[in-house]
Amino acid sequence: MDSFIQEIRGLFGKNEDFFLLQDYVSDAPVVLLGFKTLLDLTKTKSVLYKNIESMLSAGKSSEEILFNIGEVKEKDIKMATSTLLEGKLIILIENSKKYIVFEPVPKSLNRSVQSPENENVLQGALNSFTEDIDTNIGIMRKQLITTDLFVQSFTTGKNQKRKISLLYLESQADKDLVRKIVNRIETNLDMDINNMQGLTTLMGFSSWEAISKFHTTELPFQAVHLLNKERVVLFVDQLPFAFILPNFFWDLFAMENDRNFPKPIMIAIRAVRVIGILITLISPGLYVALVAVNPEVLQIELALSIARSREGVPYPALVEIILMLLILELILEASVRLPKSIGPTITMVGGIILGQAAVEAKLVSNLLIIILAATTIANSTVVSFQNSVSIRVFKYVVVLLSAIFGILGLVAGLVLVCAYFASLNTFGFSYLYVNLKKDEMNG
Repeated sequence: MDSFIQEIRGLFGKNEDFFLLQDYVSDAPVVLLGFKTLLDLTKTKSVLYKNIESMLSAGKSSEEILFNIGEVKEKDIKMATSTLLEGKLIILIENSKKYIVFEPVPKSLNRSVQSPENENVLQGALNSFTEDIDTNIGIMRKQLITTDLFVQSFTTGKNQKRKISLLYLESQADKDLVRKIVNRIETNLDMDINNMQGLTTLMGFSSWEAISKFHTTELPFQAVHLLNKERVVLFVDQLPFAFILPNFFWDLFAMENDRNFPKPIMIAIRAVRVIGILITLISPGLYVALVAVNPEVLQIELALSIARSREGVPYPALVEIILMLLILELILEASVRLPKSIGPTITMVGGIILGQAAVEAKLVSNLLIIILAATTIANSTVVSFQNSVSIRVFKYVVVLLSAIFGILGLVAGLVLVCAYFASLNTFGFSYLYVNLKKDEMNG
């Protein structure tokens, strides 16, 4: 038996879905190799025979048919292995140093383009990215009908091969940024990427930063908009969203979909998001500061009202608010993990019944429930779920400093958060960078 076939059989022979079949192509003996779970063998053979029949009717010789049904390659075990794992059909010519790669009829393993699941859209396109990287690139090309769009692909991973594609507009993207990204990818081609943390490590970023270096979106029109604003887009096979570099602070508030409204409405929507992030960061810390450290700042009527609402509460304001914030985090996490049929029920039980019971049991004050409800709602106004999770972390820093230093600690906490934002840098671009020229051109 051919040593090439023996090596392939040694690698994949124990897999039940691997096939190795003897056949004939235009009277020439060949061996068909592939995976039944990646290609439809029956339909693929039908297409193969139809191609052969059409060539025979055109008067081509057996040798011409054999070397025109697919891509001819020299025998290379590493290349052949990669080809098989990509779902291709290999036609091995007996007593030859060559084999043919035939494009098969693939198994339908990817979902079709659907509405976005994690980002709601008002008055905008309702398609979203899928797990198939080629489909995602096709969606982008359909929306960006231009010769300026450039796609560069890489295969990464030592044990698990993954395809990464880099998209950018040659006339718009920063050439230095593109060069740095390509260098990072090419330097770490042997790294396995299974998730966003893996991609972060591949790009040389720290995985301990609270704010991601990537702006992620599953909305094609948002990715196209950011490409036009000198950004670059990364797609990773089997991850159904786009990674946009670099990520900026303004991405918390601005979406391309906002421009489907009149300009005054667009400005009002974005102002609401800015107010939302301020409420999220300030209101819990302000409650602790005014109740526990600086009650003299309040008017006497308001101070007495707050004191009456906390009458009988056995815990200090810090313990009270941390306890309720943690319960809210548990409710939010549970609503994400549970099936959609019972998720709203858990949210109702946790948000209404549990909150009311805690107030009646004198474990927390009425005012705190109002503040936490406002904080949770305000936190959800920012663009992208990932951004809202990051902001949720910072409010704990502000609360702790407010409990120690009062109003001064609240201000210090906000200054620390702003300083952290200012310290973030992605390939030479500050997180607080705003391209005013581009914004004026678009708006």
